[in-house]
Amino acid sequence: MSRGAPRKVERPGEPDGPRVERTDRVWRIRSLAAAQQVLRARHATTQAGFTAEAIPKGYLKHHPILMSDGPLHDEQRRKVARFFAPAVVAKRYETRMEECAERLLDEAGPEITLDELALHYTVEVTAEVVGLTASPPKKMAARLVTFFNQPPFDITKPGLGRTNRQWMQAAFNGLAPILKFHVLDARPAIRTRRKAPQDDIISHLIAEGYTDLDILVECVTYGTAGMVTTREFICMAALHLLGDDALRERYLVAGQRERHAILAEIIRLEPVVGHLYRRVQEAIEVTDRGESHTLEPGDLVDVFVRPANADPDAVGEDPLHLCPGRDTASGVNETGLAFGDGAHKCPGQPLAILESDVLLLRLLRRRPRIVRTPELGWDDLIAGYWLRGFVLHQDG
Repeated sequence: MSRGAPRKVERPGEPDGPRVERTDRVWRIRSLAAAQQVLRARHATTQAGFTAEAIPKGYLKHHPILMSDGPLHDEQRRKVARFFAPAVVAKRYETRMEECAERLLDEAGPEITLDELALHYTVEVTAEVVGLTASPPKKMAARLVTFFNQPPFDITKPGLGRTNRQWMQAAFNGLAPILKFHVLDARPAIRTRRKAPQDDIISHLIAEGYTDLDILVECVTYGTAGMVTTREFICMAALHLLGDDALRERYLVAGQRERHAILAEIIRLEPVVGHLYRRVQEAIEVTDRGESHTLEPGDLVDVFVRPANADPDAVGEDPLHLCPGRDTASGVNETGLAFGDGAHKCPGQPLAILESDVLLLRLLRRRPRIVRTPELGWDDLIAGYWLRGFVLHQDG
């Protein structure tokens, strides 16, 4: 295993230890093994991330898949799994991804703002899977990003740490974009599929008896959680590949399996989502390096993904460096916790890796050079980073 480039992103002020600690009723976990024990404690914890606990219940006939738990969540996951299976993703969407990537790169001209191109690309690809194809992808992309125009919050604090004024601002900033998205993107797609069902997620939800409001919430979930986070990963992967001549050349000549392994190692090192949150419903015993901890009902668990993904017990030596092909501990995914684990593990991992590979391969074949490195920032909703203003020049 060769030692590669170091991690590029560390959040200022975010400690990388201790491995397991408790402050008041919040557990902070930076051990990958301990995190897995919590995330795999089926039905003993519930989703607390993405402001799930602040979303009113009772207004929807079907609770959103990202927020649901227990048998309901298991059933929802089982039914949508077929849309994200690796073989299905490759068979149905790979050719469309290739065509979309080539078209957007051609349209961009010699100078590319990669974060903008990646957004348009991921929105267009994922829209095909979800069924949001009744409106222009670029206009829908512009509406999706407005969901992130929210005041800061902290899930570990009462009321998310927001003032009343911030809650009013959050409601105003959130409802207007959702209304536009509903009228211009979701509702036209739903109407079309009620008349003529297709093999996509919206058609599946209609068949399951979901109301238009239920479907709208799921579309927002897939849009923000899937499309936008993949955008950030594409930019981060490009930053690594363009900054390492040997890795880039290896990537360009490698077969798909090896390229995917390289991308998996990049997202292990640079996970887009930095924290996973769970609320304990039943007591859980968590063990790390022989030390036992009891998590009590009502406790909040904050899994620190970046330190966990750099846990040497799980991912081996040089955990803060890019080392494609590293040997991980038994039961540890090559991406670490970048796509989560347990009941809420992201089903879109095969889609995200494949669509990233398709665009990056075609981009790198054009021998781009960096004109301006991106600005780094942080977003509370996904508890992760964003990269903006990443300008490249391509030779064609």
